[in-house]
Amino acid sequence: MSGDGEEDLPAFVALHGAALRASKVPAHYWESLCRKLRGEVFDAGDYFGIMQVEEVDEEEEGDEEMEEQLKKKPNPGSEPCFKVIVTNENGLQASNPNSIFLIDHAWTYRVEHARQQLLRVPGLLHRMANLMGIDFHGEIPDEGSIEQVLREMWKYNQTYQLSQGTAEEKVPVWYIMDEFGSRIQHSDQPSFATAPLFYMPQQIAYTILWPLRDLETGDEVTRDYAYGETDRLIRKCVLLPWVPAEVLDVNCFTPEPSEEHYQAIFTENKEKLPIAVNPPVYAKDKVFKVFTDIQQVLNNLTHPRFVFTDNEGEADILYNFSHFKDYRKLSEERPEVMLNQFPCENLLTVKDCLASISRRAGGPDGPRWLPRTFNLQTELPQFISYFQQRNRRGEDNHWICKPWNLARSLDTHITNSLNNIIRHRESSPKVVCKYIENPVLFHREDVGMVKFDIRYVVLLRSVKPLKVYIYDVFWLRFSNRAFSLDNLDDYEKHFTVMNYAPTVTLKQVHCEDFIPLFEKQYPEYPWTTVQANIFNAFAELFQVASAKPAPLGICDYPSSRAIYAVDLMLKWDTNRDGKRIMQPQILEVNFNPDCDRACKYHPTFFNDVFSTLFLDETDNCHVTCIV
Repeated sequence: MSGDGEEDLPAFVALHGAALRASKVPAHYWESLCRKLRGEVFDAGDYFGIMQVEEVDEEEEGDEEMEEQLKKKPNPGSEPCFKVIVTNENGLQASNPNSIFLIDHAWTYRVEHARQQLLRVPGLLHRMANLMGIDFHGEIPDEGSIEQVLREMWKYNQTYQLSQGTAEEKVPVWYIMDEFGSRIQHSDQPSFATAPLFYMPQQIAYTILWPLRDLETGDEVTRDYAYGETDRLIRKCVLLPWVPAEVLDVNCFTPEPSEEHYQAIFTENKEKLPIAVNPPVYAKDKVFKVFTDIQQVLNNLTHPRFVFTDNEGEADILYNFSHFKDYRKLSEERPEVMLNQFPCENLLTVKDCLASISRRAGGPDGPRWLPRTFNLQTELPQFISYFQQRNRRGEDNHWICKPWNLARSLDTHITNSLNNIIRHRESSPKVVCKYIENPVLFHREDVGMVKFDIRYVVLLRSVKPLKVYIYDVFWLRFSNRAFSLDNLDDYEKHFTVMNYAPTVTLKQVHCEDFIPLFEKQYPEYPWTTVQANIFNAFAELFQVASAKPAPLGICDYPSSRAIYAVDLMLKWDTNRDGKRIMQPQILEVNFNPDCDRACKYHPTFFNDVFSTLFLDETDNCHVTCIV
């Protein structure tokens, strides 16, 4: 290694050391890795070769044991079958500092862009089809071949995430290794390890490959496709894309998690619970000093009993955008100060927690107002069992994968592919929810029958006693294309959040105009009845969310108040009498929602909110008490 290379090593380690340690790359390879990355040295061809393996014809092969072994030997894609072997005549020594190799990535993309890239990037579909063993002849991409690649790619996909940047930039990136990397087969006793590495100076991701033991000429290069998983059942589930199996014997019931589960979430969240305090009592005419960093509040709160202060220390009300953590200190030093958050409200606003607490209302299947939901980190076998049972019964199996804690439909995907869902578990913590295959639709004259969702603003005044209000105006969001259960990656058909995409049309209908249009389209379903069912669902949700003491439920801190946005859809269902009903489906609960439209069309919005939450005065406010 040259002198300047040695000088480069500390800088390389400063940039990449944390990632290398996290991936357990042995330190004696780092210097060589630094040199190969800097010089773009791809020398794997000097040590390895790709070998085509003839599949044994099952009719001719009488040895059942051999057949079983073949079935267990996963090979991504269809025929032909390949494997990678050591071809260097001296073999490969794990102790040799040069025994680390770069694998290039043939395709890097985000899932929502995959179809368009296969259509438009010259040669990409051809290369992917060849790599996956899919027949594709001709120059022009055809829908059939694209669909096959989109289905097969989950056997080849790997993923990484950027740790810095905007929410959009942190959405997981998927990639497929080049032909060499993609031919490396699975083994439970792998001979090599791999890990992605984002090389900062070039802003390029590579996969790095290194041996776990010494190998001789002719030895196979394998890696563990379920790396890091030690539980036998979880390994079986994670390997399903390559080793098909049934897990129907797993009970698909998902009871509410244990107290330890909630305690672990609470610890990770770094919140400190408040001490017991008496509810604050104020003079009837007191003017409250409000400290806030929310521009919409600063611009729109004009009620005479609230004034703004820049001094947090003298504020009577803290109305913050970011999450408050140290309730203990606040309760000890300033118990009379009110704030716009509750301890442990993440049980409502984080999707896996929302599903967990909702089971208090509906048992292991969850309540009727929440789509059937599984936590992919902790309930993967139960989900796969449920999916396979539905398949056997011929029931609809469309699902939507959502990150636990992202809004605006980011990194959210609809699919009926079990492989797709299993692999999504590797990118970021996710829940998988039953996709509403029979939504109540709304007729748009310019488009046809489209999906829509409804947003209500819910005000939580107190937990003990439980007091919940709904703002009387609700907001609507519409898809831009007629609904059908196909083209699942067509955002404007399957999603309703259009206000963050600059090139996309945003259809707006005010709730006062929507109600008569809705009742004209569905004359047997008066909106008052539909809305009463929605409010019942909200009431039940907040009852179960506060039914247990913190950290198993929302903490009953007397100085807390909060405003949430609850998004829901309506789906067609049948009641016990067999009558067709519109069943509310709660999709998510948002902390500190964007109230831009509320303020724009209802200038008294924040006056009503503050009056209800902090003054206990609801006369002349546009709110309805539901609990």
